[in-house]
Amino acid sequence: MGRGKIEIKRIENPTNRQVTYSKRRNGIFKKAQELTVLCDAKVSLIMFSNTGKFHEFISPTTTTKTMFDQYQNTLGIDLWSTHYERMQEHLRKLREINNKLRRDIRQRMGEDLNDVSFDELRGLEERMDSALELVRERKVRNLEERHGDLLLEYEAKCEDLQYGLVDNEGDYESTITLANGASNLYAFRLHHGHPTANGGGWIPGTPPCLSGLLNFPP
Repeated sequence: MGRGKIEIKRIENPTNRQVTYSKRRNGIFKKAQELTVLCDAKVSLIMFSNTGKFHEFISPTTTTKTMFDQYQNTLGIDLWSTHYERMQEHLRKLREINNKLRRDIRQRMGEDLNDVSFDELRGLEERMDSALELVRERKVRNLEERHGDLLLEYEAKCEDLQYGLVDNEGDYESTITLANGASNLYAFRLHHGHPTANGGGWIPGTPPCLSGLLNFPP
């Protein structure tokens, strides 16, 4: 039995449509390869599916660019001139932007000001004042953050120093000092019998490091 004819119209089922596209695409590529081998022809096929997927076949004896160049020469058209002109226009705009930025940088450095009008100078001054204000605000924030870090580091060291003054053994006496309305508790180890600077003994309740200061003469 021969194959029945298929009505040429759009296949509504997406799955069937994709399967048919893949089969017929492979068939066309196979025919193009046969033409290349049997007839020594230069064949180029470019295909896009309805989902935007790109497929291409090009004869091994040529390239896509060569095929496009030959196509243009044969028909007398230029496919690249419009694209080249758009690229040139885009390049020109980029150069203008770059030159403007460089000129703005030079003016902010106090250079290239000879041809600047009064209004432009005033606008430049306002922009620089705004930029300076932002820099100062950022500097203050950095100093505040640094100050907070140093304060936390200082408090941590003070806590380590406070606990490091007390050993696990020995006799201790504590003294409370009042300074600026805040009370601080200090613990000292007493070495009984250790002579003072004037030959006497320890002053009761006085740590060794303070005995010389507190042992006043009569």
